[in-house]
Parts: sequence; C-alpha cells; structure tokens
Amino acid sequence: MTAVLASIALSCLSTVSIMRDPNLQEKYRVGLIPIPAREVPIEIKPVNPLPLSQLQSMESKQMFWVRARGYIGEGDIKMHCCVAAYISDYAFLGTAVLPHRWQHKVHFMASLDHSMWFHAPFRADHWMLYECESPWAGGSRGLVQGRLWRRDGVLAVSCAQEGVIRVNPRVSKSKL
Repeated sequence: MTAVLASIALSCLSTVSIMRDPNLQEKYRVGLIPIPAREVPIEIKPVNPLPLSQLQSMESKQMFWVRARGYIGEGDIKMHCCVAAYISDYAFLGTAVLPHRWQHKVHFMASLDHSMWFHAPFRADHWMLYECESPWAGGSRGLVQGRLWRRDGVLAVSCAQEGVIRVNPRVSKSKL
C-alpha cells in the first residue's frame, strides 16, 4: 500500500476510534482543531488567490489544483475514486460561506449529503483542476457543486454537497 493510501486509511481508522470514545469532548478537545496542511495526504494549490484587500468581495466560487501526495499507481480505478472522494470533500462546504466571511464567523459546519458522479478515467495522483461553486446558501444550510477536470480538459468527476452551517455574527470592538 502506498504512503498516500496508508495515510488516508489511518486517518479514517483514527477518526472511527475517536468517535467511539464516550469522553470525546474532554479527552480530545485539543485534537478537535483543523489538521495542519503538511499532514493532509493531498497537495492543494489555489488558483488566483485574492489579495487581502479584495477578500470582502469574494464570490462563492474557488478553484484549486489538486492531487494525491505520492504515487498511487496504474492499478484499480477504485483506489483513485476513493482518493478523489477524499479530495472532493476538502474545502468544499467552505465555498458556501466565502461571500459571508466578513459578516459572520463560522461556528460549525457538517455535511448532510455528498454525491459524486464519475464520468471519465483519471489518476488521482496527477494534477486535476477542482472547481467549486455555491449557487445557494441560507437558512443555516449551503449547497455546493464541484467538478474535477483532468489536465487535458476532460471532466472526470462531478460532485454536490449540502451541509449545515452555523454562524455567529462578527462583533465589532470599535468604540467609534
């Protein structure tokens, strides 16, 4: 098993064992923070990131170049599909909150459903363009649609996700 697949498998196994712990909240409070980028088994490169001065006017769209870290191989296409599923969930639901980040602080996000359609063969260890957009967000929910494009311009995977998004209003500490 390659290092990429081993990392994904260990991540899934550790999540399952953590979720069974009755003392989850107290025992793993420190562990319930976002994982550092160096520990994610995928490489992600944003396309045209906005400068800080333009972050307030962000659309609910973003694109990334993505691929698995390391070599997966020519073998079973199912393995590439599993890695694509992992890739597709990264930063996906966050796309729905992009235009609202300056008015609200995200308190909680969770997926309600996530669907994928596989259209053409692909290699998850080759660079693919991941295009994400959110056509709708409201009522503490968000809808996001995504597409994974091969480098030759062929649509390989389509996906959609609906999630719960709980936010708190940003409070200004200004005395003005």
